[in-house]
Amino acid sequence: MYPALVIARLVVFALTVGQSVSLCVPVEHVIHVEKRECAYCLAINTTICEGFCMTWDSNGKKLLPRSALSQEVCTYKDMVYRTVLMPGCQHHTASYYSYPVAVSCKCGKCNTDYSDCVQEASRAGYCARLQKRHSP
Repeated sequence: MYPALVIARLVVFALTVGQSVSLCVPVEHVIHVEKRECAYCLAINTTICEGFCMTWDSNGKKLLPRSALSQEVCTYKDMVYRTVLMPGCQHHTASYYSYPVAVSCKCGKCNTDYSDCVQEASRAGYCARLQKRHSP
């Protein structure tokens, strides 16, 4: 075989396999938590699910039930909740905050019971008050 033909076949194979494999994994993320009754904003290191999930757009949208039209997203497969004590809170305030930590991820339908299923990222990635960092 010609070397150029072998390379061309390998490139086509790699592109085909790359398009059929989903890359949905836990990644490190910082969330910022503030409570009005607390003196500090807490920056918490956690993991969230992020990545690419294969999906397709059906040409027969009018023939399919609405449930068959939803696209898959990168979402939690397994998660745990951790709880932290918010610093500088007034005595009468509930000063604990629980947050999810992604253990593993999957491509699937977005469950609004425990996920924010919006397309745009929120702009709350900062602290308005003095910040303290928390690492589990």
